[in-house]
Amino acid sequence: MTELTPKEIVIELDKYIIGQEEAKKAMAIALRNRYRRSLLAEELQEEITPKNIIMIGPTGVGKTEIARRLAKLVHAPFIKVEATKFTEVGYVGRDAESMVRDLVYASIRMAKQSKFDEVKLKAEVMATEKLLDLLVPSMKKKAKTQTPFDMIFGGNNEEEDDGEQKQELSEEVRLKRSEIESKLKNGQLEDEVIEILVEDNASAPIGVIGAGMGDDMNINDMLGGILPKKKKKRRVSVAEARKILLQQQADKLIDMDAIIEQGIRDAEQSGIIFLDEIDKIVGNQNFRGGADVSREGVQRDILPIVEGSTVNTKYGPVKTDHVLFVAAGAFHMSKPSDLIPELQGRFPIKVQLHNLTYEHFKAILTQPQNAVIKQYQQLLSTEGMQLVFDEDALEEIARVAIYQNENNENIGARRLHTVMEKLLEEISFDVGKYSNSTVKIDKEYVNKTFDTEKYLKNLEKYII
Repeated sequence: MTELTPKEIVIELDKYIIGQEEAKKAMAIALRNRYRRSLLAEELQEEITPKNIIMIGPTGVGKTEIARRLAKLVHAPFIKVEATKFTEVGYVGRDAESMVRDLVYASIRMAKQSKFDEVKLKAEVMATEKLLDLLVPSMKKKAKTQTPFDMIFGGNNEEEDDGEQKQELSEEVRLKRSEIESKLKNGQLEDEVIEILVEDNASAPIGVIGAGMGDDMNINDMLGGILPKKKKKRRVSVAEARKILLQQQADKLIDMDAIIEQGIRDAEQSGIIFLDEIDKIVGNQNFRGGADVSREGVQRDILPIVEGSTVNTKYGPVKTDHVLFVAAGAFHMSKPSDLIPELQGRFPIKVQLHNLTYEHFKAILTQPQNAVIKQYQQLLSTEGMQLVFDEDALEEIARVAIYQNENNENIGARRLHTVMEKLLEEISFDVGKYSNSTVKIDKEYVNKTFDTEKYLKNLEKYII
């Protein structure tokens, strides 16, 4: 949970997102309120629910980016779902609970990655030992008696040396291991091919439907660790073997039960679900029939999840009472008040995002840490080319983007990628001509590329 103040959160967002101060401020306060809530007594924490937010604005103005950057900033589980996903023909909100399951899976992955980072150093040492055992075997492995159970379920007739049985190494073996270890550290054996045991995931599990869970379960999930894991031999390079062994050793050090418990807790207390295109499930208040009935049905299926309910997942029940829901939509053909009243009440904070202006486009080109110009400069630098833009050229690029948004479909800041791709098309294609040189983009070059008659009126084919 973040300890950043709302003002500090907005400052961090400003590094990536230009404009939209009102939306940034509302999201920053919502995040800070979560931190404030975590400091209260447990009984009071249960009573305080998040104030969900609905963002209103055209495409490409930063709605999704604000939510995604915030989640990344505070290391919160985050998923984005399209509200239209629940309007497939023949199904009305059939899979609405899947958004919560997706959040739980994302949360568990985050918790596992965090734990992996903690045990990585120890796992690397263990992986190196395993690698040395494969390169310089210290003793012969004992054959394991194979039972009928092993034959039926794929138990391996070789057991791995897990370090429990040790024998004195001869002086010759010790010297050899020391030599190989030194070569491993120096990266001299990366391309050598060795044979290792890995889990066999080739055979597809027998699928069954999880009752009341909406998930495709399989026999392995149901029986847990009862069935032995089938293994197979693979011939891989030392570099690849190191990665596989590192993951295997890290898995031994990680308590998955604790990870799942942590993941569920993080999803319930810190999770953020971004509901995009919510305006597409809004019907016409003056006409009730056909598709409008379907859209309202989807709203009613989403409603209990947003209000707070318990969703069954294969990891156990998950409560959505304290999940932060952020909805977004352009609302060109409708307005937020067209949502059913119950759902409106669950989104008490409404913020308006505005169309991007010429000044915004200029700033987006250069100011953010992931600015469009910086991206192209870095990409082409891999070819030994230094790309330089004049101030006049940047102004002209912004004008072209604004012109296209005004005269064609308004796709917001995404238009800059369309314009930049066209501007640098020839340079990117004939890159050998410009290798190891500095290429300067000035106003004249931009005007030559975007001839008003030839290009400005026919760039639709480049729209993403």
